[in-house]
Amino acid sequence: MGHLKTYIVEDSPVIRESLIAALEELVSVDVVGTAADEQTAVQWLSAKANDCDLMIVDVFLAQGSGLSVLKAAREHDKHTKLVVLSNYATSDMRRKCLELGADQVFDKSNEIDALMAYCAHLSGGCSDNSSQNALP
Repeated sequence: MGHLKTYIVEDSPVIRESLIAALEELVSVDVVGTAADEQTAVQWLSAKANDCDLMIVDVFLAQGSGLSVLKAAREHDKHTKLVVLSNYATSDMRRKCLELGADQVFDKSNEIDALMAYCAHLSGGCSDNSSQNALP
């Protein structure tokens, strides 16, 4: 696939910037936009000109929910890979995210390496797994 056009929905500026830095260092990505809340993400999805290969979504946002973003993403776009990255990746939450269309769910505290490997796989590259184990 080459460079993954990636959209990130994350309300924490520190986590968002750390995630972008890690993705850019370890995986071939082009971050095409970010949102800190549900409304901004859904508006971005609704614009016909906007497109991405991968959307990374947190469940709990400054306003609204990542679950609603997942639902809207599935309604607007069929080919985007949807990944949930959350501190609340319980088995129930994982199941709910998958039901709403997520392709993968990763825990921020201990599955960052797995997220990077997944993204590298999508881009056709390989991950060296030297990323940090958790985001700040």
